[in-house]
Amino acid sequence: MSVLVQQNVPQTLVRMALPMLAGTFAMNAYNLADAWFVSRLGTQPLAAMAFTFPVIALLTFVAGGIGTGITTLVSHAIGRHDYEDASRLVTHGITLTVAFTTTASIVGYLSIDAVFGWLGADAQTLPLIRAFMRIWYLGALTMSLPMMGNGILISAGDSRNASRLMILGAVLNIVLNPILIFGPGGLPALGIRGSALATVISQTIAMSWLLYLLSRRQRLLVIRRGGLRGFPATVRRIIRFAIPCVLSMILMPISVSVLTWILSGFGAEAVAAGGAAARLEMFAFVVPMALGMSLTPFVSQNFGARRVDRIREAKNLAAAFALLYGGTVAVLFFLAAPWLASCFSSDPKVVQVMTAYLRIIPFGYGMMEVHRYSGFMLTGMYKPSWGMALNVIRVVVLLIPLSWTGAHFFGLWGMFTGRLVTDLTVGTLGLVWVSLRLRGMASWNPLLPSQSETPGNKDESLPIPA
Repeated sequence: MSVLVQQNVPQTLVRMALPMLAGTFAMNAYNLADAWFVSRLGTQPLAAMAFTFPVIALLTFVAGGIGTGITTLVSHAIGRHDYEDASRLVTHGITLTVAFTTTASIVGYLSIDAVFGWLGADAQTLPLIRAFMRIWYLGALTMSLPMMGNGILISAGDSRNASRLMILGAVLNIVLNPILIFGPGGLPALGIRGSALATVISQTIAMSWLLYLLSRRQRLLVIRRGGLRGFPATVRRIIRFAIPCVLSMILMPISVSVLTWILSGFGAEAVAAGGAAARLEMFAFVVPMALGMSLTPFVSQNFGARRVDRIREAKNLAAAFALLYGGTVAVLFFLAAPWLASCFSSDPKVVQVMTAYLRIIPFGYGMMEVHRYSGFMLTGMYKPSWGMALNVIRVVVLLIPLSWTGAHFFGLWGMFTGRLVTDLTVGTLGLVWVSLRLRGMASWNPLLPSQSETPGNKDESLPIPA
């Protein structure tokens, strides 16, 4: 399984990223397809979808933070050839994810009106939100497990099946959306509820295939009597590592919630435009996301094998790619902004706001991706707290204050400019922090055996040079 420390760095990254390209395209097609089909129902349903985005993102990123902790620990175990520990982490990690998602779904289901009322949903939008989220919460477990499992498959060198898994779910979602929303051929038209149901059904099928791959193909998911022996100790390892990842990822939906609240002051049209633009933005990140999803397992395996030289080369390649790709997308979005906006709505105000968004914010995409890559690499080098600090600076210190100030004094253009300044700043800071971490590891000798974290250690922390 320890395949990420053998070939040269560019070949390894390309071999990991290419299969994931189709997969990340498909994964983002979930949100884009939902937004596009729901937009056919009118501005109010599209605004309702925009309100659900931060809450869904919150639960997604909490589950993703736990998954990142599991994936990183599994990758490190594979890098040091401890496959028994890798299997234990996967089995116990899935159990932990199921417990968390079930609890969060129950709490979320019972607090729909309170949460979305706080976000600013009005009396016309709230019933639509309620109809969507009740179904989504019932199927939330099918969201969290594939997200975590994809990272594990990549760690095991099986990025091809990880990609196929995401493609399967997305294709099913795209096929089911129009059928369940509009009810062609005499079928019942479920409206916005149909979009939620399409997502749950498609993710359920993808989850079933994932569990088969982990248990039968990779032999990492062990279901047997006594398989949960040592579960508390394993959970402590995962939680100790995952907490910074969870806190870091939570900041994104929190920031989206605050920005949605700011946008709501400019009307439902501004909220609808911002929600649609955010989904298009996520779709634009499909290509760099394929590389980003590969960085944490790549860095973590090479960290376990003490190959600092390979980590440094990966950092340089990733940063150069992010800047080149981000600059290209920014120019394309600037030129095509009015046409792209008109694809989502015929409302003149929605088109106007979305056009402004797509002509300002994308010029920070390159550095925003550098910031994300920096967080992935710091996590893989056992510095998740540094990645969390980067996100705290981005959201708390820069993004929210600059967006609110810009909106207060200069309207929507000022708000979007605040986001641009934020991304340019944190991308630069991320590069500096990764470079400092690599400098601290410069004395590592790859020929020496790596020190590992094992459940039986008296001190479970991993000794790492400062």
